[in-house]
Amino acid sequence: MQLSVIILNYNVRYFLEQCVLSVQKALEGIDGEIIVIDNASSDESCEMMKAKFPQIKLIENKDNLGFPKGNNIGVAQAKGEYVCILNPDTVVAEDTFFKILNSQLVTRNSQLGIIGCKLIDGAGNFLPESKRGVPTPWVAFTKIFGLYKISNYFGKYYAQHLSENESGKVDILVGAFMVMKRELYLEIGGFDENCFMYSDDIDLSYLVLKSGKSNYYFHETSVIHYKGESTVRDGAYMKRFREAMQFFYNKHFKKSWFFDVMMQVGSFVFSLLKKSQQKNEVRTIDEYIVFSRENLELNLSKKAIYLADFNQFVNQPQKNIEIIFDTTTFSFAEIITFMQLNKSKNLSFKNYISSSNYLIGSNNSNDRGQIILL
Repeated sequence: MQLSVIILNYNVRYFLEQCVLSVQKALEGIDGEIIVIDNASSDESCEMMKAKFPQIKLIENKDNLGFPKGNNIGVAQAKGEYVCILNPDTVVAEDTFFKILNSQLVTRNSQLGIIGCKLIDGAGNFLPESKRGVPTPWVAFTKIFGLYKISNYFGKYYAQHLSENESGKVDILVGAFMVMKRELYLEIGGFDENCFMYSDDIDLSYLVLKSGKSNYYFHETSVIHYKGESTVRDGAYMKRFREAMQFFYNKHFKKSWFFDVMMQVGSFVFSLLKKSQQKNEVRTIDEYIVFSRENLELNLSKKAIYLADFNQFVNQPQKNIEIIFDTTTFSFAEIITFMQLNKSKNLSFKNYISSSNYLIGSNNSNDRGQIILL
């Protein structure tokens, strides 16, 4: 078997359904499997998986074991030569796995570590954490205080030696989407289960670098990562975030008084910033545009314009327009490309999932997302 896709879920039932649908399409023509691990969800995620995807392996944990241990459990049961660690609040394109597994980074690279790809948010905007540098004290300082926005000289945190449209070596990749050999994952010990979450992907990436391998950012395929959906940024989040960052620094760097103080203050400021950024944006929709190649009629709050071709779309910047994609007649690859080409402050995007009759999406990377049951 070539590829095992590992999806760790916790209370995102509708995002999980969309994610699995996209992965199924992306695995067509590939010898692969999907393994879903559920961390004791209370939102009928497991019931949905059993009813709609009975052929997919589902592991039901009795407790929330955290991101590292949950993924390690999944990889332990995987059969693929490669594993993909994938968040449930993602949407992959139909050609994502094919492009990565057939790229020269995989086929002609004996020193391959982890491959990540271009991630975009629910509004079509590039997510800079798709590629990062090791957050040493100085690099973390430039991130926390925004110096990376001033000059690429301070741009190591987001690996600004590469543009979003350039592939190449990077230090750190994001745990929302990681592809690597299963053998390498097991060799370095997988995710460190002493870290509950938030620095686990940094730690895994860094362990791969220490093993002598190289990590790569691959720009030729894009994946939607709604990002804000999986985590509520409350007081518990802030505490875990500080603890996780401190865990990484204590594990990998020489301990010093200055280092500890800076990281304590820096991680606290950063976590406060993250908390303040998360919001559930309320938009007044002036017009709906539904893209479908069938005679689809949705029960929306306002009259909708139905179009069968992306070329028929003309943006009207003075209006707040919500675009709805019929995912049964448009591919996820087509949808992702359209979002990237047409991203605009007046546009929001939702996917229509016909199997459960709902709309799903988010308006920015800090928005927890929106699910509309029709």
